[in-house]
Amino acid sequence: MTDENATSAAFEEQRARLTALAARVLGSRADAEDAVQEAWLRLSRQDPASIDNLSGWLSTVVGRVCVDMLRSRRAKGETAWEEPGREWVVSDDADDPEASAVLSDAVGVALLMVLETLTPDERLAFVLHDTFAVPFEEVGRVLGKSTDAAKMLASRARRKVRGADLPHDRRRQREVVDAFLAAAREGDFQALLKVLDPDVVWRVHTTRGIRVRLGADELARHAALGERTRTIAQRVDVDGVPGIMAWRADGTPLAVMSCVVVDGRIVQVDSLIRPEGRARITVTAPVVTSGARHPSL
Repeated sequence: MTDENATSAAFEEQRARLTALAARVLGSRADAEDAVQEAWLRLSRQDPASIDNLSGWLSTVVGRVCVDMLRSRRAKGETAWEEPGREWVVSDDADDPEASAVLSDAVGVALLMVLETLTPDERLAFVLHDTFAVPFEEVGRVLGKSTDAAKMLASRARRKVRGADLPHDRRRQREVVDAFLAAAREGDFQALLKVLDPDVVWRVHTTRGIRVRLGADELARHAALGERTRTIAQRVDVDGVPGIMAWRADGTPLAVMSCVVVDGRIVQVDSLIRPEGRARITVTAPVVTSGARHPSL
């Protein structure tokens, strides 16, 4: 077997693990495969004799590629990937046995959404150490930071994840979303800022991808405009977490948003407003016949 074939075979043994790692960090299978392919390209240009630990070397390369991709997303203000298979399931959020039966799935969805609120370095440190048991010394090398800095990043991420109001505490989540909706109905900008995290991530889903906007001010300004719109809105359950659904006066679905709540504030909003995306919404919640103006999602 040639050195090239041996290197290729060794890489293939690592591919599944590397893809799982990248997918957890990036939240996208397609992006994960791109990151792993980039690692292969770098490996193919590397002298195998210079690599003492192939598994560690590949983890480092994939980790750094993932961080670069996450930072690039934030810098551009939008993601380069989309979720063509996502179905937005909207239902009445009343407590009932059926809702309890799907609670575990809702927790999983919420956790994935909370990961999106972490910084690139926090997310990678958390995933590497807490999910894949990578030692902090190696995590630090991946991030180009000291071991202590890697520990701090993972600890900060862990606090955010643990502080998330997951579906187990549905009442608290509902209260926060209700406060957001009430403030939007009144066009109360300051009240909106009180329930939004200053660094809230607002992800607008379109057929072309996901546009990401950061900061409470912009989302609050858009939501405050809801006072002037002729739509009806109510709190609903979206994929297991509290959100808001808007309808036109004739009952036609207009927009849907889901919220991630951490420590009493909304830290992430996912919204679908494009007309071509409505086919992906499955609505089982009853349409309200009266209501206040809908926040501009």
